[in-house]
Amino acid sequence: MKLDEAKERFIQAWGTMASSWGVNRTMAQIHALLLITPEPLNADQVMEALQISRGNANMNLRALMDWGLVHKELITGQRKEYFRAEKDIWEVVRRIIIERKKRELEPMIRAMEELKKVEGEGPEVEAFRKTVSEIEDLSVKADQVLERLVQTNPNWILSALLSLIR
Repeated sequence: MKLDEAKERFIQAWGTMASSWGVNRTMAQIHALLLITPEPLNADQVMEALQISRGNANMNLRALMDWGLVHKELITGQRKEYFRAEKDIWEVVRRIIIERKKRELEPMIRAMEELKKVEGEGPEVEAFRKTVSEIEDLSVKADQVLERLVQTNPNWILSALLSLIR
């Protein structure tokens, strides 16, 4: 397989995988392109490589910067903005976990806390409270596990995973 074909397949695979992580496909494809490109790219280069519109490129580059996955880089003598992806894969996963927690898990926990306060008595209300409490408990535990994972040294995690495999 030639490098160009491998790059294309990587970009497609990253886009498909990331959509299951809650990241839109185009955003993931831009991230993949920047991951495998040694030098920073400007929006025009991203548009050309992925055959996407300027608006789509700009919107997704901004979103990637919001997630902390892409950083703007200044190049002396250039007026255009250039972008470089975070290349440390552990840091990429860590930032995705942080964003997913912030966007999905933390709002769920807040919603369940509020829903537990439902007024009334009787079996239907108690069943509702029980279900909401169980969802909240699971969400809080998941949040705690993810928080520990985010704060843990990646070498320790790798060692732990390898010892599980052996």
